[in-house]
Amino acid sequence: MKATRRDGAMNRSIWAWVRVLGGVAILAVLLWRLGTGAFLDGLRVIDAGTLGTAFAIGVATTVLSAWRWCLVARGLGMRLSLRTAIGDYYKALFINAALPGGILGDVDRAVQHGRDAGDVGRGVRAVVLERTAGQIVLVTVGLTVLLTVPSPVLTQLREHGQTVAVVAATTAALAVVLFLAVGKLRGGASRWAKAARTGVSEIRAGLLARRNWPGIVLASTLVLAGHLSTFLVAARAAGSEATLLRLAPLLLLALLAMTLPLNIGGWGPREGVTAWAFGAAGLSATQGLTIAVVYGLFAFVAALPGLVVIVTRALARTRAKTPVVAPAAEVIVLRPAAPRPVRDLVGSSA
Repeated sequence: MKATRRDGAMNRSIWAWVRVLGGVAILAVLLWRLGTGAFLDGLRVIDAGTLGTAFAIGVATTVLSAWRWCLVARGLGMRLSLRTAIGDYYKALFINAALPGGILGDVDRAVQHGRDAGDVGRGVRAVVLERTAGQIVLVTVGLTVLLTVPSPVLTQLREHGQTVAVVAATTAALAVVLFLAVGKLRGGASRWAKAARTGVSEIRAGLLARRNWPGIVLASTLVLAGHLSTFLVAARAAGSEATLLRLAPLLLLALLAMTLPLNIGGWGPREGVTAWAFGAAGLSATQGLTIAVVYGLFAFVAALPGLVVIVTRALARTRAKTPVVAPAAEVIVLRPAAPRPVRDLVGSSA
């Protein structure tokens, strides 16, 4: 048992290093091919107006994401207030932006919510389902746009139509096999069967319940629109005058690239794919890289309230742990009355 746990921890450590080194490799190639000018331009083109606009959009997308998390958590029978969800989501965004990997913040909010609710496993699954809902909407909208709007991706698909058809058919077949396997597995009594039944029931309750899915779809769609708007603000700040119709597939492709786990605080695939997409579309690859850099800076600034949440909660915990010293009670000393002279006692009525 100990050896198995040790091997699992080693595999997780190796995968974490692979993610970081993958992001470093992508950025290194970009620096080698395009130089540092695009990165420096990303710092120069930002002004107070564009930064304020991006920050406001970030507030809206964070609140909507937190609301989506509340819907999923409540669907799984867990308590989560919108106020707590917003604070935890901001904290997660800041950790994701400040640390390598891009998922440590989500792990933190999942475990913390699970501990608060008394069920860490369910808390983790709630976050996984919440993030999955956003990714499903992103992939659906992204594929629809990329397959219908002229873009480098559509050009590549037309040139390699046969290969794409084979890949699509294989993916569909694997999806059908997986669906049938899960359905068959649910009827068993093994640990995997129980996990499959739990997963299917929680997907139904957390995502597909009638009272949940409209709000989840609405929140995910608006969050996606917010991310695209932030990318558009970054494009205009970087000097791009391309129309929204021409930019939309390129920006969606960049958002899809951000789902890849090879990054350093979100940096890496986004910059590489954006540079390639703009270059392949007949625009400037350097400008595409600058847009991605501006977007990354916007995202980091939008996550800064998470640092406030972390500091505020740390101070609150410190105050709670500080022992309260009660003020010293006033000591009243009772002194015996001085003895009265004998003659006074004789002359008194006593």
